[in-house]
Amino acid sequence: MLRLRSCILSRIVSSPATSLHRLLSVAAPAIPPSPSFAVEDYPVETCGLTRPQALKASTKLSHLKSPANPDAVLAFFAGLGLSRADVVAAVFNDPRLLCASVKRTLGPNVAGLTGLGLSNSEIARLASLSYGRFRCRSIVPKLQYYLPLLGSCKKILRLLEHRSYILKVSLERVVKPNVAFLRECGLGSCDIAKLCTVIPTMLTSNPERVRVKVACAEGVHVPRGSGMFRQALMAVTYLSKETITARVENLVKTFRWSDGEVGIALSKALSLLARSKDMLLRRSEFLISNVGLEPSYIAHRPVMLTYSLEGRLRPRYYVLKFLKANGLIDRDRDYYHTVVVTEKVFTEKFLRPHKEAVPHLAEDYAAACRGEVPTNFRFT
Repeated sequence: MLRLRSCILSRIVSSPATSLHRLLSVAAPAIPPSPSFAVEDYPVETCGLTRPQALKASTKLSHLKSPANPDAVLAFFAGLGLSRADVVAAVFNDPRLLCASVKRTLGPNVAGLTGLGLSNSEIARLASLSYGRFRCRSIVPKLQYYLPLLGSCKKILRLLEHRSYILKVSLERVVKPNVAFLRECGLGSCDIAKLCTVIPTMLTSNPERVRVKVACAEGVHVPRGSGMFRQALMAVTYLSKETITARVENLVKTFRWSDGEVGIALSKALSLLARSKDMLLRRSEFLISNVGLEPSYIAHRPVMLTYSLEGRLRPRYYVLKFLKANGLIDRDRDYYHTVVVTEKVFTEKFLRPHKEAVPHLAEDYAAACRGEVPTNFRFT
C-alpha cells in the first residue's frame, strides 16, 4: 500500500503545474484507509523528514488514523510545484498542515493568493515559511495588506525567513494602528517599507511600545518629519531609554557639545550612538587637542568621527600640516575637505602634484597609514 501511495505521489510531483480545479480533484484521497497506518512513520516515508523530525511532528498528528487526508494535502502541494525541500520544511514547521482540508482551506487560500498575483512557486515558498498560518483563511487578507505596504512578495518572503510571526499578528489591533502612527510621524510609504523590512517589530509590537521608540528617537534630537527620522528609529530600536540618555550625555561630555550641537551631530551621524567611549574619546583628543578644531566645527561635520583615526584622520592631517608648513598649499585649506574625499581623490589632489618637490611624501603617507608614522616628513 505504501509503495502504491508513493507511486501516485511521484507521478503528481513530476507532472506539470495544473489549474486549481484539477489540483482539487487530484488531491481527493484515492487510497482507502489502512489498518497498519503508523503516524510516526508517515512523515519519514512520504514527506522526507528524518526520524527525529518525524517523532517531533507525530506528536501533533496522533489523532490521524488514515493517510487519506495527508496524501490529499501532499498531492495538492505537489501539483503546485513544492520541491522536496519545501515539503520537508512545510511539514516540519507545521505538522498539522497534513490535517488541513484541501477543499475548505488550502484550495480557497491558494485561489485567493493567486488572485493577488502570487505565482505557484511563491505560494509554495509561502507554505514552507508560514509556520501554521497557511492553513488559516486569514493569510489571504494579510497578504493583501502587506503586498502594497512592503512592495513585493519577494520582500515578504525574505522577511518571513526570519520573522514568520508577522502573519500571526492582528492587522486591526496591531499592524494598522502602528502604520497609521508612523504616517503621523511624517514617514511616507517608502520609508515605512524600508523601516519595517529591517525592523519588523515596528509593525508587530504593541502600539504603545512603538510610541515609546518614537519618543526615544525624538530624545536624540531628531524631530518627526525630518529626513533622518527613519534612521533615528532604526538606531534606537534595540536600545533602552536609559542607554540612549547615557550615550547622548557621553557625547556632550566627550566633545564639549551643547544640547543643540549634539542634536546637530546626531541628525547627521546617528551611528555615533553605537560607538564606544574609548573610540570617541581618542577622536576627541586628536581632533580638538592636536588638530585644533572647535567642538562646534566637529558637531556640524560629525562624519569625521566615523573614519579610522589611524588609517585616515591622522595620516591626512600630517600630510596637510607638512604641505602648509612648507608653503606648498594654502594655509587656509580646510581639514574636513581633506578627510572626506576618497583615497583616489586625496592622492590626486594632495600627493601627486607634489611628487617632484617632495619625492618621499607619498611613501611617508603610506607609512603613516600603516601606523609607522615618520618623525618628520622629508623635504628635498
